[in-house]
Amino acid sequence: MLRSSWQNLVRQQRAIAVIRASHFDLGMCMARAIAAADLKLIEITWNSDRAGELIQRLRSELPDCVIGTGTLLTLDQLKDAIAAGAEFLFTPHVNLTLIETAVAQQVPIIPGAFSPTEIVTAWQAGAASVKVFPVQALGGADYIRSLQGPLGEIPLIPTGGVTIQNARSFLEAGAIAVGLSGQLFPQEAIAAQKWEVITQQAQTLRQNLIL
Repeated sequence: MLRSSWQNLVRQQRAIAVIRASHFDLGMCMARAIAAADLKLIEITWNSDRAGELIQRLRSELPDCVIGTGTLLTLDQLKDAIAAGAEFLFTPHVNLTLIETAVAQQVPIIPGAFSPTEIVTAWQAGAASVKVFPVQALGGADYIRSLQGPLGEIPLIPTGGVTIQNARSFLEAGAIAVGLSGQLFPQEAIAAQKWEVITQQAQTLRQNLIL
């Protein structure tokens, strides 16, 4: 998937659901609940149970969704994720070797960056977009807005502190999309296996992101 194709997809969807599952079956149920809300970008963190197998199963079962992975720290993890069929890759940091490897395989990679220097470094190395993380610690939507003057051409995806309630403010500040994890998956709903609650959370998020 080329850089432009990835950015077009993200701008259409506006949100990425981040699933960190301690059990394989739990990850399947969480992803199904998100897909039922027509939220199509799903990230399975690589530290989830049997992450590679989970990605493969979800790609087969949810063909309308785009299934990627995140929390990739090493080159071996990145190669394993690509081999498992991950359609996009998130990292919590900027590592030029990881970026170059993903670009060579034509898999969109979205590195996590904290500062303008990191953001520019990741973008110039070939990142498909840049994850601003942890955005709330940096000032939230105001930080994204402040980056628009000098770095407005770089597509940013804030994560870490994005909620269903404040997600829209990040788009209004200039982000192309947001990433959410815990907010979409209330622990009490998961414990009670009330998957319809998660679907409703995702539907509310999508409604809030209509600009």
